[in-house]
Amino acid sequence: MEQRHLGRTGLRVSRIGLGTLTWGRDTDEHEAAEQVKVFWEAGGTLVDTADVYGGGEAEYVLGRLLERLVPRRDLVIATKAGSVPDPDPERRFDGSRGHLLSALDASLARLGTDHVDLWQVHAYDPWTPLEETLQALDIAVTSGRARYVGVANFCGWQLAKAATWQLAAPGTRARLAATQMEYSLLQRGVEREVLPAARDLGVGLLPSSPLGRGVLTGKYRTGVPAGSRGASGHMSAFVEPYLDEASQRVVEAVATAADGLAVTPLQVALAWVRDRPGVAAPVVGARTARQLTAALSVEGLTLPDEIRRALDDVSAPLHRYPDQDWSTL
Repeated sequence: MEQRHLGRTGLRVSRIGLGTLTWGRDTDEHEAAEQVKVFWEAGGTLVDTADVYGGGEAEYVLGRLLERLVPRRDLVIATKAGSVPDPDPERRFDGSRGHLLSALDASLARLGTDHVDLWQVHAYDPWTPLEETLQALDIAVTSGRARYVGVANFCGWQLAKAATWQLAAPGTRARLAATQMEYSLLQRGVEREVLPAARDLGVGLLPSSPLGRGVLTGKYRTGVPAGSRGASGHMSAFVEPYLDEASQRVVEAVATAADGLAVTPLQVALAWVRDRPGVAAPVVGARTARQLTAALSVEGLTLPDEIRRALDDVSAPLHRYPDQDWSTL
């Protein structure tokens, strides 16, 4: 699999990443092992997890697989901290220095390693000064517990402020290597401000849910199939926003393109987001090794320009003032 630099850093990652959101909950250790084996044998390196995935079980599972299945040096392990299971919606995120560093230590213990390759702040915490949050990233790098750092779910101004602080503030600062955000043909909101900021500041984008939460595979074209995330009691609300009429038009366009290219809708949708400017590696979460194998088969596909432009048009979000040249509006 082709490797790409993550942002304006020396870290290289496979251009498809493996996500672990369902590990330890819907995906057991045996199935996770099959996924890691398939991913590694295909040349994949980037494995993305978080301290809250499966209540910490995703990191436990990954750590056990590192002991016996794949050499630690062959993988780029990315994890996240900052999300907390608090019923108070105003305290769902904790970006304090104390919480983040304690969470990193706990992640390292679960993963069974002395460092992670990429450590990300899971979300912006408006109740903690940003410079305190960023200081935790600096400490993680200078202490050797993280090799590179990034953020996730930061909007445009938040990302720009954080990345600029790390580049311009005095002292030893760890520049942001990555930002992780949802991005697909069904969710192009990052193109408004996040992606332009990331490209300007040398931050690589790691798209999450690059298949539109599974909807772009075409599996929901005729209803919600049994066994899918859309039929799951705890995941149906995650899928439901993309089952509307507007999304259906995009899905049908993807299916038409796939038919014309003699490939699958999954391959078309994933190739589109993988090759967008500024994207380092879409992070794919699969329930089974078979699904992951289907996603990894995109490696040999590059969309023809006319197909790409057609998909751009059918999925184009409404971006007007102040995102475009508004002098004629």
